[in-house]
Amino acid sequence: MPRRAQDRLCPVCAKSFKTEANVLQHLNQPWGRCAALKADLTARVTSKHLAPHSTVNDHGPMEEDLFNDPGVDYAQDPVPASDANVKHREYFPVTSQVHGNLPTFMDLFDDDAHASKRERNLYWPFDMKGDWEVGSWLLRSGLSMRMIDEFLHLEKIKQLGLSYNTAKDLRNRAELLPSGPRWKCKPWKTSHPTKKPLSLFYRDSIECLQSLLRNPLFADSMHYTPFHEFTSAAKLVRVYEEWMSGNNSWRIQSQLPDGATLVGTILSSDKTNISVMTGDRVAHPLLISCANIAAEIRMKSSQNAFMLLALLPVPKFLEKRPKVRGILGDRLIHSCLDFVLEPLKIAAAVGIMMADALGQSRFCFTPLAAYMVDTQEALMLAGVAGKTSHLTTASYRQFGDNFRHPPRTASLTLSQRDIIRASVDPTDIAEYGQEAMAFRLNGVDSLFWRDWPFTDPSVIFTPEPLHHWHKAFWDHDAKWCIRAVGPSEIDFRFTILPRRVGFRHFKEGISKLKQVTGREHRDIERYMVGVIADAVPKDFVIAIRSMMEFRYLSQAPAVDDEDIICIDASLREFHDHKQSILDAGARVGKGNNPINNWHIPKIEMLQSVTTSIRDSGAAHQWSADITEHGHITEVKEPAQNGNNQNYEAQICRSLDRTDKIRRFELATSMRAAGVEFGRYDPCADPPDNLDSDEELDGDFIGPPTRKIDRTSVLLATIQPTTVIAGPKHVQMDYFAHAERLATDNHHRLPFPPRTFVSGQTAFHLGRDPSFKLSLEDASSMYGVPDLRQALAVYLHHVTDPSVNINTLPIGGRRLAVSDSCLSSGDIRIWTNVRIQTKKYHHTHQPAEARTVMASPRCAEWPVGRYDPVIVNNDPNQQWPKSGLEGHSVGQLRLIFHLPNTVTGGGIFLAYVQRFDIVPQLSSGHRAAQPEPTTKMYVLKRALRTDKTRIGDVIPLSRLRSPIYLQPRFGPIADPRLTSQNSLEYSSELWLNHYAEKEHFWALHVRTRV
Repeated sequence: MPRRAQDRLCPVCAKSFKTEANVLQHLNQPWGRCAALKADLTARVTSKHLAPHSTVNDHGPMEEDLFNDPGVDYAQDPVPASDANVKHREYFPVTSQVHGNLPTFMDLFDDDAHASKRERNLYWPFDMKGDWEVGSWLLRSGLSMRMIDEFLHLEKIKQLGLSYNTAKDLRNRAELLPSGPRWKCKPWKTSHPTKKPLSLFYRDSIECLQSLLRNPLFADSMHYTPFHEFTSAAKLVRVYEEWMSGNNSWRIQSQLPDGATLVGTILSSDKTNISVMTGDRVAHPLLISCANIAAEIRMKSSQNAFMLLALLPVPKFLEKRPKVRGILGDRLIHSCLDFVLEPLKIAAAVGIMMADALGQSRFCFTPLAAYMVDTQEALMLAGVAGKTSHLTTASYRQFGDNFRHPPRTASLTLSQRDIIRASVDPTDIAEYGQEAMAFRLNGVDSLFWRDWPFTDPSVIFTPEPLHHWHKAFWDHDAKWCIRAVGPSEIDFRFTILPRRVGFRHFKEGISKLKQVTGREHRDIERYMVGVIADAVPKDFVIAIRSMMEFRYLSQAPAVDDEDIICIDASLREFHDHKQSILDAGARVGKGNNPINNWHIPKIEMLQSVTTSIRDSGAAHQWSADITEHGHITEVKEPAQNGNNQNYEAQICRSLDRTDKIRRFELATSMRAAGVEFGRYDPCADPPDNLDSDEELDGDFIGPPTRKIDRTSVLLATIQPTTVIAGPKHVQMDYFAHAERLATDNHHRLPFPPRTFVSGQTAFHLGRDPSFKLSLEDASSMYGVPDLRQALAVYLHHVTDPSVNINTLPIGGRRLAVSDSCLSSGDIRIWTNVRIQTKKYHHTHQPAEARTVMASPRCAEWPVGRYDPVIVNNDPNQQWPKSGLEGHSVGQLRLIFHLPNTVTGGGIFLAYVQRFDIVPQLSSGHRAAQPEPTTKMYVLKRALRTDKTRIGDVIPLSRLRSPIYLQPRFGPIADPRLTSQNSLEYSSELWLNHYAEKEHFWALHVRTRV
């Protein structure tokens, strides 16, 4: 027989081996190309199913050949038809091109001055991995130098034989680690005297941007080519998500040389107080990020996608005149920005070669994509005076107009500045500032963006949800509602709202809240529309509700053209009904004097939201939540760990040390795992010492040769001593957990599985039940008198082949069947279930899991705790995309399982009581649709003719999501209600889809104006 027939072949490279054991050894060699290709293929296949399409490293419309086998004619294979309902991308005609290679992240690590010392000891200047692990933890712990010294002097710690004995020695060793962008200090001279000398601490802006581009942890999330995204292949409806999907990136790319790479710069700055309790220490940090990084990754603080670029000086001028002092401060900020950002301006004009994470050289241009700031900072940076829009030509008297004024473009502002220059010397600050006010400018002569190509203030100053929407809601909408309803009444209504697990309950109301944060703003928004309904005039409710719709629609992670129509319609509806707020006397100023105008800057800025979405992508990615958190990690915490002297320098040293630790952790983890991050070539030959079968029997020791080009593969391969990317506490994915359980043959696992999936919903129950009760005891404890009869009917339907138990409506005609089929044994009962759905906009991603309660009465809950749920009645309709179509609303009263029962033993069951939608009058007839004022469905309990509640036993798997029902209080809330009983005793309830954004998006699409 020929040798080929006797040998075993590698399924990847087709190399022959004598035995099957040799084949397995060959495949499992960590440095072999077959192992690398296998891991890469696994990661690519996994990423196609799990990774969001919006975060895939794109190079335009190019194919990805995993196997290029010339012996197979793939052209003969049938081509799958394109799905018309799947999102479609159209890339810019000329995609980003690469021009050779530049040093990678690991190349820079190996090029360090002390790299030779790490050839024998990877963790130098530390003795070994454990030595580094302890040192890294201490350096990141936030402990003071004294506390670290005390820790190191503990007898048990001394026995570890660490290479350092003091905190000073430890920090000195950290200084020897490879560095990223280095900090610099420039003494800053001013034309007018200040109380203290000023210094500008900064890093090279190009180096910071290059550091983000080169980072292997962002490789999978990087976009290099602008694209237009559509809801389907018909390309009728645009979708705006990433910055690269907006019109501005496409417009800029069309002005660049063919093959150039657009690298959008994101900036953020704001003054922040770093004193604790007392003191006046203020810092003015400038953060930088890259718009090419997918928003989903960039917005997570744990990904460290924002870097501190500079600490701008905070001067105290000795000038006595306040207006002149203000102009001097504004000019100082612009001049510092001008200096720090100069490298980016040059690169935006002529281009610069930069390396991506794979070490590929790209010809990059660096325009300013977005500047994330609050209103006051935006006015200063745009160069306009107070009571003036920085986005349009509107002044304060026009802030209440129901249309968008012409944009305040760069050319308009600069032309006005030139007119002022022609008549007044810019060095005469008082006169120049007075003349500038005639044009509604702030007196800054050299605006930092004046010579930055492709930069326009009306585009780069994007909507900022944290301040422009949520804080504006608390400053205005909430205050109007409190005054219109009355402080005591609105507080009482908030205190008796039904409680939910995982959500804040305002047990003392909201009218007296102090130091309210963005988290509280969002929590109050959830309930406000339902709280004020029926207590104020309808036009007042419509005005508040339309603004709420505007906020919820605008902060979606993906916004399409139809959503933009709804956003604009919501804003128009507010303007149509805003007079009712003034008529109610709800808008007041100091001394509770009524205000009869709409001179509110944040209302005028809403006119520019949809324009910004079209230009710069979804607005939610520009929220200052991430940068506010950056102020804590990048400024406040380092400052608080210092000695209160020269805090700017100490902040820079602390950040430099943290950056070194983070880079060293990643580099040593990669080197220890034997991987290099770079462009992977599956056809590359393996090293010579892996070619012979004899060497497969021994241990291979040599330089790492396995290359990978995916972040997902990298994170699955390395074993760092600490988390280097993503949150430390990962959200539980019950979908993946259920899949693992389904393939696990472990016989000791409980049956049925406690985690399972139905449709787009995952369920998780505790391993052990909360109770084991007889049917009679369960019926009494849970207040379900018809439980036995309902269960008998359910079991009868299960045995009837003509009945589909997954489509039976709750409360259908109940048959008179015998309950003799019910066993006398106990049923197992659970008091709660974790339910997890898929996200509305990204249906491949699991949403946050929610706890749904079905708990009997107790001292704290006299009537029990039973949460409302969405129930599926049509398996063809998938929540959340379907909305309420094919679904109904019920109250979960009991979760149980029948052991040793053939017809019910394999699944968990639930007893659910039904709610009915109250029909609303529309076009002369009543229909099951939302109430027109609040746009929320009105529900009431379904009752039989004897006034008992209608309920049935159904499979637990028919539940789709928890939903929030809010009592309809009427003009005056019933004083007998409490947060424990308001859901049980209210005659009518609001289906409050504002309670969660995912629910709002699912239900609002069915209730558009």
